[in-house]
Amino acid sequence: MGDVLGKLFLKIRQTPIRDATEPSESAQPLASTEAGKETEEKPAPEVPVISHPEKVYLKALPLRVLDDVEMVKQEVKSGNILILKVSPLAEKSLDDVKEAISQLIEFTQTVGGDIARLGEERIVITPAFIRIWREKTTNPTEPVPTAA
Repeated sequence: MGDVLGKLFLKIRQTPIRDATEPSESAQPLASTEAGKETEEKPAPEVPVISHPEKVYLKALPLRVLDDVEMVKQEVKSGNILILKVSPLAEKSLDDVKEAISQLIEFTQTVGGDIARLGEERIVITPAFIRIWREKTTNPTEPVPTAA
């Protein structure tokens, strides 16, 4: 199952995630008029930003059936951080795991959140106002630094 999650999450590393503080691609520059005055063009509507809730919960939940994905989406929209164990669903169908992960990756990118793999059978999903720290991988030919 680790290979399945690894292949699915390879897509995440290759897809840049837009930082919420960066200007969106839909932002329109000011336009010049004949008299030298600038007027502001109307920007395209943007994806709604989830505000910081009063309380944020870290929830560990199993993903048992494909329909659980909708519940996961609601939890993230509510501002909660989720750690999902996908092995219960993987015992039933690896195709359902692939579909669930694909849906969650797409959803997370849409809302501006973050998603990452935690070991062989877990994933973590965060709302837009929380980022997952990722350690930069080292070159396997370089020696690993030691405390000595």
